Amino acid sequence: MEKLWYVVNTYSGHEEAVKEKLLMRTESMEMQNYIFRVIVPETTEIEIKDGIKKEKKKKMFPGYVLVEMIMSDEAWYIVRNTPGVTGFIGSSGKGAKPTPLEPQEIDRILVNMGMSRMDLESELEVDNRVSIVDGPFKGMEGTISSVDLENNCIIVMIDLFGQETSVEVEPFQVNKIG
Repeated sequence: MEKLWYVVNTYSGHEEAVKEKLLMRTESMEMQNYIFRVIVPETTEIEIKDGIKKEKKKKMFPGYVLVEMIMSDEAWYIVRNTPGVTGFIGSSGKGAKPTPLEPQEIDRILVNMGMSRMDLESELEVDNRVSIVDGPFKGMEGTISSVDLENNCIIVMIDLFGQETSVEVEPFQVNKIG
């Protein structure tokens, strides 16, 4: 069972409350090994009113919350029965498990928020083998030589024209091998 991203439908305007309740339920029911991150997708827009710049958070998908989880019967039950949740997107109902988001779909959403599908602190470490899936070095494999948490990037050593070369990539541009 792998952890994947799912879209949960909520009552519009209740996204933050659902996120908080789901995180509390995850902790109280000791499901941290099945339910990982809960995100309300938002972008920051700059609004100028009366000559004053204001940053304003805007929901990318009103009425929806993204949940990174391992789809077990227990985790599915906890999410589905969280107050404010109306169901999963990609489920035919009648007890059918939902379809997860494709990696490129979740990557696009998370990149717009300045985040990554990979959790730099826990998933990517020095000496991990990775495959580059986006950018100019797409299709190449290499070994992580350093992880820069502050700048949200990793340095990967790849074989370029028979010579080991370091390239800087963002976490969404790689998949861990093995």
